[in-house]
Amino acid sequence: MSKETDRIFHDHRGGKLSVELTRPLVSRDDLSIAYTPGVAEVCKAIADDPALAAEYTWTSNLVAVITDGTAVLGLGDIGPRAAMPVMEGKAALFKKFANVDAVPICLDTTDPDEIVETVARLAPSFGGINLEDISAPRCFDIEARLDAALDIPVFHDDQHGTAIVVLAALRNATRLTGRKFADLRVVVVGAGAAGVAVTNMLNSAGIGEVTVCDSRGIIHTDRDDLTPVKRELADSTNAGGLTGDVERALRGADVLVGVSGARLEPSVIEHMADDAIVFALANPVPEIDPEAARNRASIVATGRSDLPNQINNVLAFPGVFRGALDAKSRSITPAMTLAASEAIAGIVTEDLAADYIVPSPLDPRVAPAVSRAVAQAAKNQTEAEARQHLPVQLD
Repeated sequence: MSKETDRIFHDHRGGKLSVELTRPLVSRDDLSIAYTPGVAEVCKAIADDPALAAEYTWTSNLVAVITDGTAVLGLGDIGPRAAMPVMEGKAALFKKFANVDAVPICLDTTDPDEIVETVARLAPSFGGINLEDISAPRCFDIEARLDAALDIPVFHDDQHGTAIVVLAALRNATRLTGRKFADLRVVVVGAGAAGVAVTNMLNSAGIGEVTVCDSRGIIHTDRDDLTPVKRELADSTNAGGLTGDVERALRGADVLVGVSGARLEPSVIEHMADDAIVFALANPVPEIDPEAARNRASIVATGRSDLPNQINNVLAFPGVFRGALDAKSRSITPAMTLAASEAIAGIVTEDLAADYIVPSPLDPRVAPAVSRAVAQAAKNQTEAEARQHLPVQLD
């Protein structure tokens, strides 16, 4: 075992989380308030008015980080027990960057119905649900059903967290290369959870043309092997009607967004447009070797912390949940995710450079900026909905 590996195991021994008290428990009086008999007064009040739970319990600042262990990092389906270190890490990041308490929950089932039922039954204990490392296409159905069933925010980070940060990075990459969103041709390699969400967000942001590729090549409407999710992608992308492989899709393209885990030869980007932008985000091994990509592209980003331009979900999810919880939002809407992306991009100002298009995950400005933007977007949406229901004033 190497020194680095030995340190990794040492620092994970006993896990990365613990529970701390927010009130003292040093006297009989403390005990009588925190537990019986004093706690009964609070219980009775909440029974009479359930909304009081948000004020008198920790649920308003508590997120469940939930997985079934079927799509963990680049490791794949390793099961719920092996997924726990990642879920603990996610919970630690919530606390560190946004002071959101989080509890990791690894479910011993991969059945969507069982997952939805279990999470729905757990929901009264939490202020938000962060779905994590659940394989596609089940993740889409699970998130949609929970979002419809629950009155607290539900967020699948592998989808929306990735999309938020990709869009933020692309905003600054286009600023640096003098492009406009409407003029861009983007190729997304990967049609799993991240690929679908990235594509949808790029379309919402006004990207000129998006083409998506899976393991069989370009997704287009004439293919007869498409899942329902990929059929929707075919209908909303590839306006040019391209067919063929990834290399064909990339001819003349401005941007490559890799979210597939596949290995691509550097030669596939040789015929991209001038000042090409390459986001090779597979972890731990990017789709294209970053050094080789820099020989052709003007801007290269990865998901790795040891390389410039790390596109990391930690830039998004802590602040997104902090803002949603502060706004007492019942869901996380597209407007809120777009606001989060703009806030992340806005951190990088006069320091914008080819090797600095997104802030560091350790930048203390990020989570507060994202949370403010998300909370304001939630407030704006609530006010807009309220105006729609105002009575009509007659002259």
